[in-house]
Amino acid sequence: MGNRSSEKMDWSGRLRRAMRWLASKRCAEKPVASAWKDVEGANGKRPAETPIIGWRLWLFRVAAVVFIPAAFFLLVEFGLRVGGYGFPASAIVGCRVNGEDSYRDNVRFGWRFFPPKISREFTPFVFPADKGEDTYRVFVVGSSAAKGTPEPAFGLGRMLRVMLQRRYPAVKFEVITAGMPGINSHVELEITKDCARHRPDLFVVYLGNNEVTGPYGPGTVFAPLSGSITMIRAGIMLKSLRIGQLLTNMVGWLGAEKDTPAMWGGVEMFLGKEVRADDPRLEKVYRHFQTNLEDICRVARGSGAEVILCTVGTNARDWPPFSSLHRIGLTEAEKQEWQGVYEVGAAHETGGRYGEAAQCYLAADQIDGGYADLQFRLGRCYWAMGEFEKARERYVRARELDTLRFRADSRINQIIGAVARARSGKGVFSVDVDGAFEQNSPGRTAGRELFYDHVHMNFAGNYLAARTVFEQVKEIVPQRVRDKQTTVGKLPSEQECAELLAYTDWDRYRIAEGILNQFTKEAPFARQLYHEQRVGEAQRALKVLRAVLETEGLEGAAGRYREAIRKDPNDWYLRWKYAALLAEGLRDSEAAVQQYRLVLERVPHNFHARAALALELASLGRFEEAIANNLEAIRIKPTYHVPYYNLALVYLRRGQSDKAIDCYYEVVRLMPYHGEAYQNLGALLSQRGRSGEAERILRKGLEFLPDDPDLHHNLGAVLAEQGRKDEAIKELREALRTDPNAVDTQRVLRSILQGSN
Repeated sequence: MGNRSSEKMDWSGRLRRAMRWLASKRCAEKPVASAWKDVEGANGKRPAETPIIGWRLWLFRVAAVVFIPAAFFLLVEFGLRVGGYGFPASAIVGCRVNGEDSYRDNVRFGWRFFPPKISREFTPFVFPADKGEDTYRVFVVGSSAAKGTPEPAFGLGRMLRVMLQRRYPAVKFEVITAGMPGINSHVELEITKDCARHRPDLFVVYLGNNEVTGPYGPGTVFAPLSGSITMIRAGIMLKSLRIGQLLTNMVGWLGAEKDTPAMWGGVEMFLGKEVRADDPRLEKVYRHFQTNLEDICRVARGSGAEVILCTVGTNARDWPPFSSLHRIGLTEAEKQEWQGVYEVGAAHETGGRYGEAAQCYLAADQIDGGYADLQFRLGRCYWAMGEFEKARERYVRARELDTLRFRADSRINQIIGAVARARSGKGVFSVDVDGAFEQNSPGRTAGRELFYDHVHMNFAGNYLAARTVFEQVKEIVPQRVRDKQTTVGKLPSEQECAELLAYTDWDRYRIAEGILNQFTKEAPFARQLYHEQRVGEAQRALKVLRAVLETEGLEGAAGRYREAIRKDPNDWYLRWKYAALLAEGLRDSEAAVQQYRLVLERVPHNFHARAALALELASLGRFEEAIANNLEAIRIKPTYHVPYYNLALVYLRRGQSDKAIDCYYEVVRLMPYHGEAYQNLGALLSQRGRSGEAERILRKGLEFLPDDPDLHHNLGAVLAEQGRKDEAIKELREALRTDPNAVDTQRVLRSILQGSN
């Protein structure tokens, strides 16, 4: 038994060894699957597989859900960047200027928050990568009021630099204004993060006007409001990636953003986006603003810089509400009663009977006190009667009730103060600019003595704001700056600042003309109370400025520019304004070209200067240089319509009408309200026998500019050429309705009528 058993086990072992040898031979000659099949057939079962369990299973799941998709997206992101898709998302990018490593503003930064065609930009700035030991670097951040709109050359940051340089002449002050129109604290936090990477010493934060109407606000026409600030920030972060930019573009291609405006239309774009003072969404706005402001302070302090938070000033006394709405629940009978006493009050006010008007307005206030225009009218009446404190209360209430909420309200300034107080003694300081405005205004209510419009400060307003900030800055500058104070001189006066910054009668005239024609006369300004009165006052003031300019002459302004440049030859702003005077006022293109070139030596990415230089070169007949500079302006900012228009003019002068037509099409694509481009394009198409195309482009122009007499005239001429006399007569008469004294239109119409007879 034992021998048989041992023998059997021996043969059994031999058989198993033989089968394993045979399996190994077959595995070497056959695919793995076939080899396993052979083994399975030999021993009757497939070898057991080791199961994945425990932490290995969870690791596999995490890899499948997280790491593999992340690797895929990283690969796509890398591919998009290598392929040149998208744009750098940071507010500040590296560059070389005159052979020196430097940093500049990113022209395309705003594309993260606005459609490219209507995106706003920073005023160009450049600063060296190597910050010297004798340099004190200040970033002024905020929206258009911080930028210095309508003329950044005289903004808060520019004034502050003059004051600091006067007090500490041995120190180099870099005051970099990183303000951008239309933005709010969601955008400003991203700008602060980028500025914080560049060794700042101080942040001056003047922010709060666009919290409702800027991106992610309830009154915006851009990125919509979200209740979650985490979701807002995730969306902002996504758009900083090329993948996010691709997805955003895909959404646009699919038409999901059809309600987003195609071009920048100023304040008028926001009509229909009213937000009442009792709208519950405002609480989200205030929470978001406070969180963003706290994080702005945290980021700035993390860079080692100190922070000055400024309260925000607004024009309450001389700026009526943009829009008013009746309270919800007002019955039709109540509304009619309200309207009746309101109109009687308005009649009394017009007649100068302010006491009677106030009584009527108070009666209307009992019915519906939430109508912003009513509160403003009451303020005007009280002001006229000398009851300034009552007037102030009503003016402020009118601002708070304005349903197009472009101005910072009282709650915004309260939040600014609270955030600063919570960080008192931790490198964050509060400056009450709004309070300084009140203290320096009649009746403690700021108005036209400090503001051009609702929030944008005039020269005096910017000077006062800078002086108020300076008083805090001088208390917190480090010892290395204090040690270089050579004298305790007086703060430069407003007049001295005007001389150093070359604020001339030419500038006063240009600013006033721009505000009147580009803002005051347009909607929704034209819908405001007392609009005709304000336009009349502005026209009279402009007439006075024109007379002063004619009396003192443009040469006097040019002399003041030259003197300011002599004192500070590296200030490109001075040369930029001087070049504009030479080009537009003195008609000295050769001298203007020289100044524009000096501007571009310091800020080579300034696409405005490129286009302006190209225009002057073209006027001198230097077409190749003009074309090159226009193309460079387009490369820097592809959505800028001016160089396309300039190129069209150059191509026409060179007889290249096909290229001119292409450029005009680009102009009207980028700027649909460009009347001259439509006119010139229509004329070119008509001359080349493409009258049907000319008709279409002129009608397209009239969709945007229905009252343009030249477009009606040109369309009438095209229709007449086609033999469509009745339609031509209609268009020509429409042109004369708008411009009754148009001699050419009268002549063409007379010719058609006589031919018809």
